[in-house]
Order: sequence, then structure tokens, then C-alpha cells
Amino acid sequence: MRVLFLHNNFPAQYRHVATSLAAEQGHQLVFGTQAKNGEIPGVTKAFYKPAREVRAETHHYVRNLESAVLNGQSVYRMCMDLKRQGFVPDLVCGHSGWGPTLYVKDAFPDTRVLSYFEWFYHAHGSDADYLPESEISSDDECRIRTRNAAILLDLANCDWGLCPTLFQRDQFPKIFHNKLTVLHDGVDTDFFKPDPDAVMKVGDLDLSGAKEIVTYATRGMEPYRGFPQFVEAVAQLQKVRPDMHAVIVGQDRVAYGRKLPDGRTFKQKMLEELELDMSRVHFTGLLPYGEYLKVLQASHAHVYMTVPFVLSWSLIESMATGCLIISSDTEPVREVIRDGKQGLLVDFFDVDGLATRIAEALDNREALKPLQEAAREVVLKNYALKDTLPKHVRLLKAVASGALPPVLSPPKPAARPGRRRRR
Repeated sequence: MRVLFLHNNFPAQYRHVATSLAAEQGHQLVFGTQAKNGEIPGVTKAFYKPAREVRAETHHYVRNLESAVLNGQSVYRMCMDLKRQGFVPDLVCGHSGWGPTLYVKDAFPDTRVLSYFEWFYHAHGSDADYLPESEISSDDECRIRTRNAAILLDLANCDWGLCPTLFQRDQFPKIFHNKLTVLHDGVDTDFFKPDPDAVMKVGDLDLSGAKEIVTYATRGMEPYRGFPQFVEAVAQLQKVRPDMHAVIVGQDRVAYGRKLPDGRTFKQKMLEELELDMSRVHFTGLLPYGEYLKVLQASHAHVYMTVPFVLSWSLIESMATGCLIISSDTEPVREVIRDGKQGLLVDFFDVDGLATRIAEALDNREALKPLQEAAREVVLKNYALKDTLPKHVRLLKAVASGALPPVLSPPKPAARPGRRRRR
């Protein structure tokens, strides 16, 4: 089988499935990307780069579409180069939204396309209007609707689609649900596993003697992932828990949502506004997987917050590691955690409630161990890489062979998702 993977980054969601196919041998695998770093044995990299940047004078509704078109155009040219070299794939696997898959059917008319669909944008009812400061104007409504243009082109043109969670699938128009398989990327549960003897030693940070360690890990520090509420809760708890340390993994940037208009980061804003004992607040930056694992294993209480948006890999990883999780009572989380069963849930906006639940977790660590075990069990049942990876490989082979729809059962949610209105 000849497979062309497409993603601006490398290897992104395709790391495991590309590695697995390469190990099978007999396949010819090419990964089209903009990322120069990284490699997978048995996978050849090809590169694309947009011919220019989006023009400043482009109407703001269609800047994302212009970016996608420029990306798609550069991928088309890369595909034609591959074609001249004799490589015509049986299957293209590509991430939708940024444009790489827009024109692959024009380059390879007989090739089947499996698109990875992560999110469909709505002005109301999901992430865009969830935060109190997110006032959605009529201009925003039109812009957000238009943002789906490239995604809709992919939905119409792909042979099949893939979504990682039921919640994310349900953001897409129902007319397309019959060509979307729900299958999570999977977590390596042999790597992400509990270690009762773990101590918090990461780089220069040594908290091996700390009695209470609260952890928080995400790509960026932003309202979309509840960073302000977490830091406020830490400030509250520091006043009454002198032995509590907070360890924050991630970059001082906004990965999702809007930046502050004054140019400050949210980390800067929170540190300026709150009274914190910085000897007990530790920012690690991004960590290699081995050190990130140590943080999760040594955690006494782990906080994950999110607006109704794409579910972070980090939540599933922390569940697999057996963390005692305090999380937001929002739809994507309720798909994997039931309150009091696999973790402790709290209203996303309730800082006092978050502080109370963290204190509850720290005060009752022994009694709450069944929640940690149940969280890992959910991952073992529905999200373990050893089970999801063979399903991914079967899905690729089925789509490549024209076996549509492929037969795969979606995971059962930990709780029936229900909409919660924002404050």
C-alpha cells in the first residue's frame, strides 16, 4: 500500500500509525509536511511551503480560507512532483482545516482520501461564546461561519473522515456524520502508567520531600484551558496550605483563543494581579515526555480545565497515569469522566469551587484512590494505544481498498454528554 500523510507539523496525529505501517514493510510511505525536524524509519519526508503569506488587505472573513488555499496549492505542487517521481498513493491521510488536503483529489483523481477532522466552528453553543468576555458580534458570527469553508470542502471531497471523540464529531453538521468514524489517537498505557514510588525531580526542580503537589499541564497558558482559574485557586490555597506546591507544565503563550490586547501573557497578568508565594509555584516550560511523565506520576492532585473545545491529549495521558484529577464540568470532559467516579468535576468558572475540590483531593488521597484506578480503567477500555492503533491501521486499509463504510465501534462515553449553559 502506498500512503501519503499530510500535516503541517510532524509527525502529529500520524506518529503511531505511520510507525506501525513502516514496521509491517511492503508499504511505501511518504509524509508531506512543513516541519524539517524529526523522522520515522521507513517513512520518506516531502516538503511543502506556501508561495506567500496571506495578504493584509484580504477580507478578514476569508483570511483562514486564503491561508488554506495557499497551503493546498503548495501541497498540490508537491504532489505533482511526487507523481513525476512515480509515487501515486493508494490513500492520502491529512489533517483538515489548514488546507493540505484541499486539492489532492485533483493531483491524484483515483486516490482515496481519509481526512482527520478535529473541530467545526460555531459562533454560539461551544467554545467561541463560552467565556464571559467573549462577546460575539454579528461580524464575529459571519467570520466564524466562514472559517469552516475549507473544512466543508474537505468534508464534501474526502472518501471518509475521522474524529477523535464523540463530542468533537457532534460539532459537525449531522448530514456528514455518516462518513465520520470516531476513533481516538490513543495513549501508550505501558508508558503512561502509575508509579507509586515516583518523586518530583524534573531538571533543577526537586520536590521529592513535598507533602502536597498540585499539577497543571497544557500546551499554553490561556483562558480556554482554565489557566486563570487555576492560578487564582492556587493563590487561595497557599494561604491555608503552607505545604502545597503547584507545578505548571506548558509554554507562556496562547495556543487557543484570544490574546490579551495589551500584549501581556496570561501568566504575566495573573502573577501581577495575585499575591503568590513563588517559592511554591514552579513553571517548568515544555518538558520531554519522560520528564512530563514524572510530573504526572508524582502528582497528588492534577487539574485539567477546558471550555467546550477539542479535548487535550494531556487529560487522557493523566488518566492513564492514574492521576487524581480535578476537571471542568464541560461536555468534552464528561465524555471520559463522571463526577465522583473517575475524577472530581467543578464548574469551569467557579474558582472557589475549584480550590475546594483541590483541597478535597489533597485531604482524601487514600479514600479517592478508586477514582484514580477507575480513570486508568476508562483509558484501558477505550483509549489504549494497543487497541486503538490496530483499529487505525484497519481503517486506513479499509478506506484505501474502498471498503466504505468501514466497520468500527465508537467508544462508549463515561457519562451521557449534556449541554451546560455558561455563566
